[in-house]
Formats: sequence, structure tokens, C-alpha cells
Amino acid sequence: IYGTHSTNGVAKVHTDILTKRELNNWYKLYPERFNNKTNGITQRRWLLKANPELSELITELLGSKHWITRLDELKKLESYKDDEKVLKRFLDIKQIKKNQLAEYIKIHEGIEIDPYSIYDIQIKRFHEYKRQLLNAFHILDLYYRIKENPSLNMVNRTFIFGGKAAPGYERAKGIIKYINEIKELINNDKDIDGKIKVVFVTNYGVSYGEKLFSAADISEQISTAGKEASGTGNMKFMLNGTPTIGTLDGANIEIVEETGEDNNFIFGLEVEDIEKIESTYDPRKYYEEVEGLKRVVDSLVDGTFSDGNTHIFKELYDSILKGASWHRPDQYYLMKDFDSYRKAQKKVNDAYMDKMAWAKKCWINMANAGRFSSDRTIREYANEIWGIKN
Repeated sequence: IYGTHSTNGVAKVHTDILTKRELNNWYKLYPERFNNKTNGITQRRWLLKANPELSELITELLGSKHWITRLDELKKLESYKDDEKVLKRFLDIKQIKKNQLAEYIKIHEGIEIDPYSIYDIQIKRFHEYKRQLLNAFHILDLYYRIKENPSLNMVNRTFIFGGKAAPGYERAKGIIKYINEIKELINNDKDIDGKIKVVFVTNYGVSYGEKLFSAADISEQISTAGKEASGTGNMKFMLNGTPTIGTLDGANIEIVEETGEDNNFIFGLEVEDIEKIESTYDPRKYYEEVEGLKRVVDSLVDGTFSDGNTHIFKELYDSILKGASWHRPDQYYLMKDFDSYRKAQKKVNDAYMDKMAWAKKCWINMANAGRFSSDRTIREYANEIWGIKN
């Protein structure tokens, strides 16, 4: 920082954390050097190429292709948010993309999924703070609830994961193993009648991502508040008309500012909440008292699943309830946020049943994605940091 002329965060909350907490002493010395540059994505890859069907509809409605280089043009589409003919065309396109993904998954993963189920997708690097484990706990809880009540009122759900762990990150690898164990349990249980399926895609990358982002019904952005610098997957989903289930973290905050909280599903602790409770937080309270939570957490150690004698599941269990020499118990607040997350997932289920209202949420997300173009990000870097005038 001393040797540079500019220091920036990559989302508003990231910049705030840098200036107010992590780098506060440097900020006091050099406040003029700090600034925000929220990340962006390229619409040429993540909409024009990944979703040509939706791109054609956008071009038709806008009457030009200017949006391809000026993504804020999408804002004009908000005028169609109550147009049932347009919303039905959007839903038809989404179904085309879902059918394409179902066929791709059948070929590449050997798993048949219901193309009319809710595609619930979390694709990103595996890390404890991104809380794929929270997602896994909810899936297992839902499975147990269906077993107990086969007539549970729910839309069929397909949970899709993708991502990789760093080579030496044993806990992240353990979470991948755990999710795949859950997948084997659920996908091979005929008693649940296909109400839920779990898919872990092979070798997740850009080409697979194009199919996943365009077909998704709900975008999982569930990191512990204050830990995600920005995220760009959340923007790719949004651009393809996918609402977010997530915490107020990273660029999720700015997505909600653009779309309104009613068009997404926000849950859990916020940064300020964590600051208030972190010194006294006891995860065992929630582990013991939240209905169904102990049962799913205990599946890590009670013999329900095998970790291949690596003891990594016990390590994950202990990281939540005992902590380790370098961190306190449940440092990413899975126990505290579990019930809030489960309730948000119930809201997703209920909202999806009203097709037109759901399509409106999707449409408003897409129409407000202009802020998240990498064209805007790069322009800000060029003009405000590097002094490059275009």
C-alpha cells in the first residue's frame, strides 16, 4: 500500500471492510488512495454465447444489438416485467436451457434429472467460507423430512454442485467427498420417488458453466457475511434471469440494491451481526436446539457415510463443534444460519409455484444486470486508477 498510488476493493462491502477494519490504519494515513471497483462479467460470453435464445429475445425487444457492448441497455426491459406474453417466452427459453442441461448431464454424469424440477445450483471454488457444507446439510435435512413425510408439499428439486478444491485444502476436499456421499444415498433411494436429485458435475469449467448459468432456477451465494470479496458467479446467474438465495455479502448486496430484496431470497447474519456475537458465539446451542440440525451434523461421524478412513469427516465435525488451534468453533456460522437458510429455501419452493410471479422475479434480475458488466469495471480502472482516457 505504501508503494502504490491506489488500493481498491472489488465490491462495496469489500471496500468498506478494507477501509473500516482490515486496512483501517493505512486508510487513516492515505484515505485518498482507497476506492471501490465492483467486479464485472462479460455479457459476450455469459449471455450472448451461453444463451443465444435469450439473447435473440433481448435484441428483438430492444430493437438493436447495442446491449452487447452497452449492458445498461437491459434496464429498458424492465417495462416488460408485467407482460405475460414476454414472461411466457422467457419461461419457454428457460425450459429449453434446462432441457439442454438435463441431456448434457445424462451424457456426461450418467444421471437422469427432472427437467421440470427447480435447478438449484452452487458452482464455485470449494472453500469453507463459501459454505457448500451448509447447502449439503440442508439437502440431507430435506431428504430426511421427505422420508418421514412422503407427501411433503414441494416442487421437485435438483441440487447441482461444481467446483474444485486447492491441492492441499483437505477440509474442502472432505466437503466434496461428503456431498458425493449424500448424492449416492439420495439418488439411489427409490422411496423418495425422484423428489430430489443431487449432481456433482465433472471437471467444472467455463464450457460447463455456460450450460449451468443459463439453465439455473436459483443461484446459491451463501458465503458467511464479510468473507466473499465480490463473487462473479452471482452476476452470471443474474444476467441469465436467475434469482439469488444468499447472504448480504460481496456483490450480493449490490445485486439486491439493483433488483430489490423481494426479487431474491436473502437470509442469515450480516457483517454487523457477526461483529456483535463473535466473542460469545456458541454453535452447540443451535446444534442442540434447531430441529433436525443435530441429525444432519452427526451424519459426519455416526457411520451414515464413509470418508474412506481418512478421518476428514470427523475433522469437519470437530471444526464446527470444537474448533481447532487456529480457529474457534464454527467460524463460518453454519449452525447459526442453518434455520434461516432452510426458511429461505422454503420461500423459494413456494414462490416457484406461481409461475408468472416467478418469471417476473427472473426478468427483473436480468433487466438490472447492466451494472455488472466487466466493460464498466474496466472503464473505471482505466479512468479512475490508470488515467487512461478512451
